Amino acid sequence: MESELVLHNGGCHCKKVRWKVQAPTSVVAWKCNCSDCSMRGNVHFVVPHQRFELLGDSVQFITTYTFGTHTAKHTFCKVCGITSFYTPRSNPDGIAVTLACLDPGTLSHVEI
Repeated sequence: MESELVLHNGGCHCKKVRWKVQAPTSVVAWKCNCSDCSMRGNVHFVVPHQRFELLGDSVQFITTYTFGTHTAKHTFCKVCGITSFYTPRSNPDGIAVTLACLDPGTLSHVEI
């Protein structure tokens, strides 16, 4: 049973990239094992594109890295280098939100 959707805010380390996402208060997060994410220790949960929104002028601070099939779009901040979200190869119609990049206080439970 999915819990009620709430608004979560988050972004990168320098706060140039900020976003909001609608997701449950309880999520299942995945420790990605692709070569890029495993080197970064990335843990994320996926939401549909329509539940994710970049805020302010964030888009001007984002750049993208792809490799292999170029399906995954590893987005990161041009200033601090943090990948706070990306488009995963396993779910190209969704956005993978990096768990550690969420502002605290809106998640009640995380299963990894």
